[in-house]
Amino acid sequence: MSKRIVIAGAGHAAGQVVASLRQHAFDGRIVLVGDEPYLPYQRPPLSKKFLAGEMSVEQLSFKPASFYDDAGVERHLGSTIASIHRDARRLAIDGGEDIGYDKLVLALGSRVRRLRLGGEALDRVHYLRSIDDVDAIRGDMETGRRLVIVGAGYIGLEVAAVARQAGLDVTVVEMADRVMSRVVSPEISDFYQIEHTNRGVRLRLSTGVAGLNGGKRVRSVVTTEGEEIPADLVVIGVGIVPNSELASAAGLEVNDGIVVDDRCRTADPDVFAVGDCTRHPNAIYGRMLRLESVHNALEQAKTAAANLCAKHAAYCQVPWFWSDQYDLKLQIAGLSQDYDDIVIRGNPAERSFSCLYLEEGRLIAVDAINAPRDFIQSKKLIADRAVLRSERLADAGIPLQELAT
Repeated sequence: MSKRIVIAGAGHAAGQVVASLRQHAFDGRIVLVGDEPYLPYQRPPLSKKFLAGEMSVEQLSFKPASFYDDAGVERHLGSTIASIHRDARRLAIDGGEDIGYDKLVLALGSRVRRLRLGGEALDRVHYLRSIDDVDAIRGDMETGRRLVIVGAGYIGLEVAAVARQAGLDVTVVEMADRVMSRVVSPEISDFYQIEHTNRGVRLRLSTGVAGLNGGKRVRSVVTTEGEEIPADLVVIGVGIVPNSELASAAGLEVNDGIVVDDRCRTADPDVFAVGDCTRHPNAIYGRMLRLESVHNALEQAKTAAANLCAKHAAYCQVPWFWSDQYDLKLQIAGLSQDYDDIVIRGNPAERSFSCLYLEEGRLIAVDAINAPRDFIQSKKLIADRAVLRSERLADAGIPLQELAT
């Protein structure tokens, strides 16, 4: 068994690798290297409860500091990895000493996609990816201020919900013709557009951003149609990109993410990769995927740790995601891109319903809004590649599991 395992990255996946290695009785050295000053923490609450001031930094932590002390983890926080030298099995650290490894786990995560706009460097223009980002946004969120959000994905709409509840004036600008267009059907988009509009959010759909105006701080957002939207602060949320440059420079295969097999191994037997930064095979959908979700990060971390400890585990899971907006919990199971039929189950007017996506009668994904039973049952049905009787699917009174043929 390896004597020293180095984990490059200190996010959710990295924390789980540490926990799983010790659960598998790994008794060698574990070294954690991260560029933030914080121990691994949860990112999903950043745009939800943490932004709303309902969670502390301590509550965000994946594990308390005492856990890493007890596990004997050597920590190098606030350290940036400059390069990976696979032949020597060493990491070069900016401004620090090299760190050697027997096995390396790349848990490098992802970063925000940046817009190259005039005025992006003005004060009160924010991106949201870290604790420090949220602290800066909260410092500018005062009741009555005008917030313009660029992007109507999960992050943009979650920030909009928190901001409206805090009494800010909110406008969302989105290039697509509907909200959350990358991840949900038009039916779900319509539902959320109505919800946000009813809460006072102004949506500017099919609209791009040409630039930001202001002196020292932002004063307005200029759209591609020439409209100038007054802004006291701006939050940009237009997606994330995988941190795969270190792997690519080290000669590892990268294709919109670090390519790994179902054991989370790269082509180098001494290098594993987990989380947002990976592209991996999924046997349920029969293709390579890159997933941006906590579930994927945790399960890949468990898989990598098991294989590092010679347990021979394979990763094959139904992807799932969630978003909290106002009192609505959206839970998504599976991937809906290839559906050829769609069924609305329940009544959207009651604000508790599901959207079922089918391909040739087989359930491939479910969007559940305040409908946890459908979400839970759908994960097994998707994994089993179950065919459902579509003529009764709309009846929310019948459990999904009873409709499989």
